[in-house]
Amino acid sequence: MEKVLEVKDLCKTYVVNKRQINVLKNLNFEIEKGEMVAVMGPSGSGKSTLLYTASGMDSMTAGSVRFGGRDIGGLKAKALADLRLDEMGFVFQQMYMLKNLTVFDNIVLPAFQSKKNADSKKEKIRKGEALMKKLGIIEIADNDIEEASGGQLQRACICRSLINNPQMVFADEPTGALNRSASEEVMEQFVQINREGTTIMLVTHDIRVAAKCSRVMYLVDGTLRGECRLGKCEKAEGTRERERTLTSWLTELGW
Repeated sequence: MEKVLEVKDLCKTYVVNKRQINVLKNLNFEIEKGEMVAVMGPSGSGKSTLLYTASGMDSMTAGSVRFGGRDIGGLKAKALADLRLDEMGFVFQQMYMLKNLTVFDNIVLPAFQSKKNADSKKEKIRKGEALMKKLGIIEIADNDIEEASGGQLQRACICRSLINNPQMVFADEPTGALNRSASEEVMEQFVQINREGTTIMLVTHDIRVAAKCSRVMYLVDGTLRGECRLGKCEKAEGTRERERTLTSWLTELGW
């Protein structure tokens, strides 16, 4: 299988009040094309730091990260920013959107910022509309962001993350600020885009969310303690069994 992300001996260290804090410690893993991988672990275990470092949003202290065959640690700031814009998509717990733009304009903005996206203006607009229809939010296209619910905004963020046809989407607690119903709706969309071929790495503390992923990695004190392979989430009726399997595995690890 084609490897989208290759992480080798990854370390991240901060210095706070002259004290060295090792947040990530010699992490090694790979994510193949088409996988949907969850990262779980206790609060403070380094989950978000791992996602930010692996995606080039934060610098690494040691080790290497290869994305699509490119060593991102060797890229200059502009090249790295272009890589994130053109080849990666991002969804966060907080729905970061520009308040002076409509929901639709927020979604298509990265397409107009990208130099690699060679689509015409008309094609970019069509793609944005198609994504909004697909995720069931086309009716709020012209709304200000204050005129949309949390679930609608998160689905809009997923649309934005896909507008440049990324190799991989990185999501940090994408359902963390949502109620259960909205969380289920958002995860249905993640599962669907993964089935269609988009590679996803997400951080979550929610077993229901992680159980929809094909693989779960468990992080404790910056160290990978193990992984649980669940396979593709093909049928909704099998989710309960996946949750039980994951819960049992996490309990054995001290969850």
